[in-house]
Amino acid sequence: MLKNRRQIIGAITATGAAIAASRAASANPTELDLSKIKKETDIACLYHCDFGEPQRFSQMLQNMLNHYSAYEFDNFKLKLVIVAHGPGLKFFLKDLTDTPWAKETIDPDLYKRFMGLTQYGVEAYLCQITYKRLKIDPSKTRTDSVLKFVPSGVATVAELQAKGFGYLKVG
Repeated sequence: MLKNRRQIIGAITATGAAIAASRAASANPTELDLSKIKKETDIACLYHCDFGEPQRFSQMLQNMLNHYSAYEFDNFKLKLVIVAHGPGLKFFLKDLTDTPWAKETIDPDLYKRFMGLTQYGVEAYLCQITYKRLKIDPSKTRTDSVLKFVPSGVATVAELQAKGFGYLKVG
């Protein structure tokens, strides 16, 4: 019975968070303080997204959904995050003009699928070094509260691993 209550409470909490996240709009995502990240579930994994192929991003999202299904979509058991840098950043931009990917078109369903995963607590950590190096205006980033800026994508990968997050990469 406790398990069912936890699942119900978790679903209610996640749904509320997803609704709040979809309504929250700010100029840019907030900056995440890496020292404050803690592994609060038995299983926590980071999905490393430094690639720009839409098919590969789609597969990563499917893997994340499958991952949650193995834990009965219980966000008390499992925490997944995406760390994006380099070309992986483009999947979180609302506007590709004046970026290295200006001539590309990204299927909007990919971002909708990502947002669907946020109901289970998924967040994406976006590399500020990539923005600077590629001269991408941070205001091109979508404004959902589940998106967070981090100083460095690769440093975030290492930080999360040091805190007990497993490392997963598609492809």
